[in-house]
Amino acid sequence: MLRNREIRLVFLVMCTISLALLVVATFVSLAAVILILLTSLLLIGCSLFFTRLRYQEIEKLSGYVRRISGGDYTFDVRDNREGELSILKNTIYKVTVMLSEQSALLHKDKIHLTEAISDISHQLKAPLTSMMVMADLVDDTNLPEAKRKEFTRNIRIQLERLDWLVSTLLKLSKIDADAVPFKKDQVMVAGLIEKALHPVLIPIDIKEQTISITGENSVSFVGDLNWTTEALINILKNAVEHTQEGGTIAISFSENPLFTEMLITDNGKGIPREELPFIFKRFYKGKNAGEGSSGIGLSMAHSIITKQNGVIDVQSDVHKGTEFRIRFYKQVY
Repeated sequence: MLRNREIRLVFLVMCTISLALLVVATFVSLAAVILILLTSLLLIGCSLFFTRLRYQEIEKLSGYVRRISGGDYTFDVRDNREGELSILKNTIYKVTVMLSEQSALLHKDKIHLTEAISDISHQLKAPLTSMMVMADLVDDTNLPEAKRKEFTRNIRIQLERLDWLVSTLLKLSKIDADAVPFKKDQVMVAGLIEKALHPVLIPIDIKEQTISITGENSVSFVGDLNWTTEALINILKNAVEHTQEGGTIAISFSENPLFTEMLITDNGKGIPREELPFIFKRFYKGKNAGEGSSGIGLSMAHSIITKQNGVIDVQSDVHKGTEFRIRFYKQVY
């Protein structure tokens, strides 16, 4: 305790005052000297005793903090008594709880990152393996020209798939990291749907599917046109892929004082009830997923919509079709 400079200074001051009083008491009487001496000893002793108790508490807290820095968050030093030391204990406890929660989140993020890397490597492995095999076959000098062209075309298709996959994963990573500055423009839903339909018109035409669009031209919401278009394209691709030839896809939209709503409905294969909770999970592929499906399109659509104060729900029955319901809630100022 006496290694602390402030304690040595206080002890020196108390001894100096006591000595001064003893000198004065010698001019009064022997009884005064004895009284001053006993009183000084008692005061100095009590002061040192209670100071020692307080410093022992501080030493305990110091040890507690060292254990926290080592990753042990199991201690509870909360103190409901009055005083600065009790306030310090409660503050340390609050910091401990916060560090414990952050540690749990970091551990969860680490597990998520490990799973994501594993899933990404699995997604990349299939097309890379396919291209390596076809590249070896193309090198064969005895390979017929027709086969060589077929393998070359397949390699190009796999390269395009890889390019799309990497680009989408980068976009998802930026969205997850809140690194995408979503615009807050007034988006007209009719124009949004027209823009989102454009990339899927060819597969719709090939499968001779029918598209119906219902809604007022004045319906709008506040959001980012380009990113929301990306989300709708992925949802529409899913609808086109899982709707049979000659099927129908219906798009309707409306607006009320609370939200702007879009419904995308098809009469396709439908989604089994047990798969519905997982369809927005990254890399999840259901039983009816196509051969080229990567399982990230709907996940990306979900991330884009939820980041813009929106929600997306799905209802589906096997062999009866699927309905995606998108709502963008209006801000209250």
